[in-house]
Amino acid sequence: MPTTQPELTPVIPDSLRAQVLVEALPYIQRFHGRTLVIKLGGAAMEEASARDAVLQDLVLLRFVGLRPVLVHGGGREITALSDRLGLDTQFVAGLRVTDEPTMEVAKMVLTGKITPDLVAAIHRLGGRAMGLSGEDGPTILVRRQVGPKGEDLGLVGEVQEVNADPLLGILERGMIPVVASIGLGYDGRSYNVNADWVAAALAEELEAAKLLLLTDVEGVRGRDGRLLSRLPVAEAEQLLSDGTASSGMIPKLQAACHAARAGVAVHIIDGREPHSILLELLTEAGVGTMIDPPEAA
Repeated sequence: MPTTQPELTPVIPDSLRAQVLVEALPYIQRFHGRTLVIKLGGAAMEEASARDAVLQDLVLLRFVGLRPVLVHGGGREITALSDRLGLDTQFVAGLRVTDEPTMEVAKMVLTGKITPDLVAAIHRLGGRAMGLSGEDGPTILVRRQVGPKGEDLGLVGEVQEVNADPLLGILERGMIPVVASIGLGYDGRSYNVNADWVAAALAEELEAAKLLLLTDVEGVRGRDGRLLSRLPVAEAEQLLSDGTASSGMIPKLQAACHAARAGVAVHIIDGREPHSILLELLTEAGVGTMIDPPEAA
C-alpha cells in the first residue's frame, strides 16, 4: 500500500537569512523616521491572510523606526451591503455615484466596520493603531466632484485641504493611523472620497518618502500589455489620456500622478503577494510599478 510522503519544509541556510537582513539595512536606514502612506484595497483587505500579511509589514516597519499611515476604502463591502438593501450601484470613470442612502452605507461600512477591524487586527499582531476618518479633525476637506464629462456623481468629494495635525499626533505617540476615505465638505456634509486620492493627498501633505497603492494587479501595464516596473509620470499621464488605463485604474493612476508631481515616489503593487510592502521597500529588485517624480524621470 503506497504511503503518503510527508511534505518537507525547505531549510533556509543561516547565511541566506543573514544576507536578507543585511540587504534590508540600508533601506531601513534611508527611511528611518520617514512617513510612508499605504493605501489598502481589493483582495489585500478582504482576504484575512493577505490583509494580515500587509498589517504585519506595517507593524514591523513601525518597530524599526518608519512611520506608516494606512488609508483604506471598502468598495466591495459597500457594494455588497448596497445590494442587500436594494440600492443601485453605478460607477463613472471608476468613481462610485453616491446618493444619500449610499453615503449612509459607505459611512457604516468604512467607519463602523472596516476601520475598527483593521485597528483590532494591528493590535492583535503586536502593533498599536488608532482609527479616524477624514471628517475627524476635520482631516480632509472636500468639494463636490463631477465626472470627466460633467456627470453628477452625487456626494463624491474632491480633496481640497488636508489638516495633518490629527495624523501627526497619532504618529508621535508611536501608533499607526488608520484613515477611512470619507471627507467633510465645506457645506458640512459627508462625502465619499476615492481612497487612492485620499492617500495621495495625505502623502503630499505629510511629505511622505513613499506612497504605496495596493491593488489586485501586479502593477501598471503599457499599451502592449507588458508590466512596467518603472514609469515616468509623463508617460503615466499619457496612458490616461490615450485610454490605455481603464476602469478602477483611472483614479488610481490619476492619484499616483498627482502625488508624483508633488515629489512623492509612488508604487502600485499587488497586495495579494505576501509581504509585497517589504519586498518593495527593503529589497533592490522591488515589485510592481514605480511612478517616478518629474525630477527622477
